[in-house]
Amino acid sequence: MKSRWIVLITLQSLLAGCGTLAPSGGYYEDDGPGPNPPADIANIPDAAPKTEPRSATGNKPYTVYGTTYTPVFETRGYRERGMASWYGKKFHGKRTSSGEPYDMLAMTAAHRTLPLPSYVRVRNLQNNRTVVVRVNDRGPFLHNRLIDLSYAAAAKLGILGTGTGAVEVEAVHPDDPATQVAQVKTFPLQLIAPALAAEPIPVSTAPAASPKLFLQVGAFTQWDNAVNLSHRLERESLGVISIQPSQEIKGTGPENAPLYRVRVGPLTSVEEGDRLTERIVQLGVTGARIVVE
Repeated sequence: MKSRWIVLITLQSLLAGCGTLAPSGGYYEDDGPGPNPPADIANIPDAAPKTEPRSATGNKPYTVYGTTYTPVFETRGYRERGMASWYGKKFHGKRTSSGEPYDMLAMTAAHRTLPLPSYVRVRNLQNNRTVVVRVNDRGPFLHNRLIDLSYAAAAKLGILGTGTGAVEVEAVHPDDPATQVAQVKTFPLQLIAPALAAEPIPVSTAPAASPKLFLQVGAFTQWDNAVNLSHRLERESLGVISIQPSQEIKGTGPENAPLYRVRVGPLTSVEEGDRLTERIVQLGVTGARIVVE
């Protein structure tokens, strides 16, 4: 019980800034790179995957802002696209969810459900730069970001100026060949509302010079539920609403049922997605997230 409270206290300390960006897309005045960022940050080596025991804290289910997240224990096959953000000096030296101090110059990251620690390769879909980071923290919890990168990792990916970037995140392991692309499995990465279904991880190995952004508001196994939500969003004039099936029907069992994704977009910017998310929350609909294609 004591360790659980330690995790919750650590998470609450992150909510003030981990994954939260200024309206301009950069960072808040009390965060950022600091007054004298190192000139040789490009030479900081990527994290080297190695076999490690799970941390004593940060790997149990937890609740933030009314949403419960259940960390997974197996990462093989994990690949997902979404928006990355970064956090810097405001949290430098402070305790992460794994119990380690945050080092903004280390190649680390925060994720809501991947095991602590674990390793992922992050690819910037706009410039194809890649880094390998060690996930040792929880977040981001605001603005529908997929992963929160350290300052060093964000600098190497080229997303410091904008504050965010469209990325593909893929699990890597100590026994993986350097050039290996993980095979894809389908499993839920976070606990979502019972009315919604766990969504398969989108897969694409082709570089995306101009990735398209959508705000995914819901994912259902029942077509009628998707239609009802889309009609509700259309009445609010939120933009172009579409229902996209995520997979082909391959059988008659529940595990083979198609998943109907209700989306708004394509979006013109990340900021538009954030504004739409706030409006949708006011309608009583939670769980919207920015997805990348």
